[in-house]
Order: sequence, then C-alpha cells, then structure tokens
Amino acid sequence: MLRIHGVLLASLLFLLPCRAPAHDIPNDVAVQMFVKPDGAHLHLLVRVPLKAMRDISFPQRGPGYLDLERAAPLLPGAARLWIAGFFETYEGDTLLPNPQVLATRISLPSDFSFSSYEQALAHVTGPPLPDSTDIYWDQTMLDVLFDSPIQSDQSRFSIQPRLGRLGLRVVTVLRFLPPGGAVRAFEFDGDPGLVRLDPRWHQAALRFVDLGFLHILDGTDHLLFLFCLVIPFRRLRALIPVVTAFTVAHSITLIASAYNFAPDFLWFPPLIETLIAASIVYMALENIAGASTLQRRWMIAFGFGLVHGFGFSFALRQSLQFAGSHLLTSLLSFNLGVELGQLLVLILLIPVLQLFFRYAAAERMGTIILSALVAHTGWHWMLDRGTRLRQFRFEWPALDAALLAMVLRWLILFVVLAGLLAIFRAALRWWTRRTDSVPRESGEPVTTPILTP
Repeated sequence: MLRIHGVLLASLLFLLPCRAPAHDIPNDVAVQMFVKPDGAHLHLLVRVPLKAMRDISFPQRGPGYLDLERAAPLLPGAARLWIAGFFETYEGDTLLPNPQVLATRISLPSDFSFSSYEQALAHVTGPPLPDSTDIYWDQTMLDVLFDSPIQSDQSRFSIQPRLGRLGLRVVTVLRFLPPGGAVRAFEFDGDPGLVRLDPRWHQAALRFVDLGFLHILDGTDHLLFLFCLVIPFRRLRALIPVVTAFTVAHSITLIASAYNFAPDFLWFPPLIETLIAASIVYMALENIAGASTLQRRWMIAFGFGLVHGFGFSFALRQSLQFAGSHLLTSLLSFNLGVELGQLLVLILLIPVLQLFFRYAAAERMGTIILSALVAHTGWHWMLDRGTRLRQFRFEWPALDAALLAMVLRWLILFVVLAGLLAIFRAALRWWTRRTDSVPRESGEPVTTPILTP
C-alpha cells in the first residue's frame, strides 16, 4: 500500500511541471485586428498568440511541438471562447450578435501576412500549415476570420474590446477599413472601453472633454502651477484674466503640436517637462519675493502656458487616434475639459486658501510658507527631469527644406501670438476699467491686487 501511494505521489509531481506552463499568464500579448464592413457583413480578422488561451490544453507531440492535425478541431472553440467572448461590436447603438467563426489557422511567428487586410484574408482562408511542421505550441499564432450580419456597410461601427485578460500587458493594434475610405489605425493598451471607429463630431467632443477634465485633475505639475497662480489673487474676478491667458496660450501650442508644428527631436519632450518644473519654481519664488502685479502675472501665465501646452500635447498624442475625422473639434473639446477641471479646482481652492489665511497664518507668512513648499517640490522635479534631459545629445538640425518649412511655420505662429497678445491686452484694459467702475458706483474703492514684501 505504501508503495502504491509513493508511485501515485511521484506521478503527480511528475505531471505538475508539464501542465503548469499551459496556465501561466503571458507577460506581453500583441493582438492584431482588422475590422471591415462589406455589404451585409462585418468581417473581423484577428491574430492572437496561442499561449494566451490558457485553459485549453492543445495536443502536443515530441518535445512540446504543437500537433497541428489534432489541434485543428479545437481552434474554432478556442476562438469563440477566448477572442469572440472578449469583445462586443455595435452597429450604431445596436449590439451585434456573437460573430460566427468562418476560418481559423495556426501561423508561425515569422509570418507577416497581417501587414494588410487582403494578405491576412488570403492567409487565413488559405491552406493550413503541413501537419509535419515542428513548432512549439507557445510560439504559434492563432488567426481567425469572424463574420457578423449588419444592416449596411455605411453604418457607424464601434467595438468594445476586453482583451486585457489575455495577458499581464496586452497591446491591440486595430485597423478599420470603411468602404471607400482611408484605413484608420488604433493602438491601445488593455481595455480602452468603447472605441468608436467612425465617431460623429459630438461623440468625439464628449470623449475629449472627459479626457481633458481627467487630465488636469491627474496632472500634479499643472495643478501646482495653477496653485501658484491662485495664491496672490484669491478673488475669482481678479483670476479671470490670469487663467484666461494661461488657457489661450496652452490652447495655441496644443493645437500647433497636433498639426505637426512642434519639433520632433528626441530631446524636445524632456526639455518641455523640465521647463514645466522650472515654471513652477519660478512662480513660487515670485510669490515669495512678492512683486507681482495683475498685468505682470497674466503675461507670465501666458508665456508659461505656451510651455504647458506642449506638455498637454504629449499626454494627448496617444488619444488623438479616437478623434476620427474631427481633429480640431477634439482638440477644442480637450481644452474645454481642461478649463472645466481648472474651474473646479479654483472653486474648491479659493475658499480653502481664504480660510487658511484667515485662521492659520497671516497673509504674508502664509504666502511664503505655501510657495516655499511648492518651490521645494518643483525644484526636485526640475533636477530629476534635467538629469534625463542631459542624457540626450543636442545636435543642430541640417539646413534643408524641412527645416526652412518648420521655421516658416513658427514665424507664422509667432505673428499669430503677437496678434493675440495685443487683443488680450486690449481686452484686459477693458476688463480692468469695467471692474473698477462697478465698486466706485457703490462708493467702495478698488485696487489692483499687488503683493508687497
């Protein structure tokens, strides 16, 4: 009896290492997908690593080679369970039924047929690999052709992929081929939510308003800069020209960057991040020095807003793929979301600061303490980002037609900036006269906010 138990235990220990790898979660999974409406059908071509289908034991032979002949009947079920079960497609607002599996095929990792829809379709529907092919099961790819019935190929389609459970990090490259239109490429990590492949302008606008609102709330450096702007001017009326100048400035560089006006050198993003940290330090030190007038503050906010706009563009670059054909609308909507987020911060921050200066610290001492804390944080950010910046080698660009075109675009942008500055200065003078005249009618004098040491 003891011998039988020993044999059973040894057999169990021997089998466990062989089956465990089939249930390991892959670290990195790359998914490729084509979506093409064609008449009354929506075709989806998908390529997924076979190792991502963890609960299916595919038959093997030899030292772990995939047994292609015995594995073929399992492929349609695996495609329905691990691929079709993890995404939903919509025609307009109507959820389409589960797609039908038309064809499956095992492919080698060296196969490049998914470089285009036509090649991928011919590959998936073509002859399978010979059964004698020696390939390890966890190095193969599963290619699948799905089909869903639709009302019209002119409809607007959406997809909600939930492929993040295929691995620890899942990157999906999706290409949408509308009838008679250009290919639209998407790339996203994990589960991006509902992706509208051909959004209407208001759908794109709502998405980017939400992105802008969440970005300003998540952007600690932008919030600290806004905090420095607010400390000396804690009245909403006095803050309107300052925040407006910052808004106009970052809107200009954000839109310019989206239309490829920004330099594309490798050192440019770390330079901008370093300058953003430096702007926080400068504003904090100016608050400590106590020599800022309203006119000076809006001009500084405008200058640093140009820098922060490039920072917004780096964060937005990955999301512009969801704008469809409404790039400008999406950019303006993103700015609107940023302004809504800033307005929320101001509404919450101004009363808190008023209470702090009334009950916790005197006006001058409180300004110095708060600004010193912000300057300390910004200083460390600036040093860390400056260290990363020094890793890039600066090289003067070659004098060619591309450089001249970029210089010309920037000259045009500077002319536009000069015009906007003149308009904003005139608007500020009108606003100052208007705000000064209202209290005087009630007998209350008004002075422009000034910090004095």
